[in-house]
Amino acid sequence: MTIPAFRVLLIVVGLALASGPAMAQKVYRWVDENGQVHYGDKVPPQYASQDRDILNKHGVAVGRQEGLETPAEARARIAQEERQKAEQEKAQRDRMLVSTYQNVEEIELLRARRLELVDSNIMIQQQSVANLKARLGEQQVRAARFKPINEDPQARPMPEGLAEDIERTKSDLRTQEANLHRKQEERDALNAKFDAEIVRFVELRDAR
Repeated sequence: MTIPAFRVLLIVVGLALASGPAMAQKVYRWVDENGQVHYGDKVPPQYASQDRDILNKHGVAVGRQEGLETPAEARARIAQEERQKAEQEKAQRDRMLVSTYQNVEEIELLRARRLELVDSNIMIQQQSVANLKARLGEQQVRAARFKPINEDPQARPMPEGLAEDIERTKSDLRTQEANLHRKQEERDALNAKFDAEIVRFVELRDAR
């Protein structure tokens, strides 16, 4: 809805006179969802999300004030910021990729070096798991000779501390198996990373 300039001036002057000298500093103008133009020294809560103009005493817009962000607007803004961040990070990775390597063979060489380090750690972890399994087996064989595992009435009670040793070995074994699993996942992730870098490097090289 369009309001004539003289009516705008009358509205602004009226607000200023009604509110005293202090009000002459700011008058807001905003448009509701129906296109209706409103004026006031304060913006009602239901219009808090609306952008509004700041008018001087002559009814001329001298500034612009953004409305409060609605939840939907906030989600859209965050999503947009995340997209922009992802695009910037991708562009940065692309620049690093083409400036670091001359050819695919260099990427493969670095992959082999990285995997060699991970494989060394995996071998150490595998040996630790094997040692713990051997120790647990020996402990369980020993415990089988005693009550309550051995049901022979003539069997002697289990020596003090043997049950605790078995539980401790089981706990250590679970920990080392979990560490081994993480190392294997690390190896898979490293391989996948280099696969993706090779594909992207070829794409960028061909594009250039």
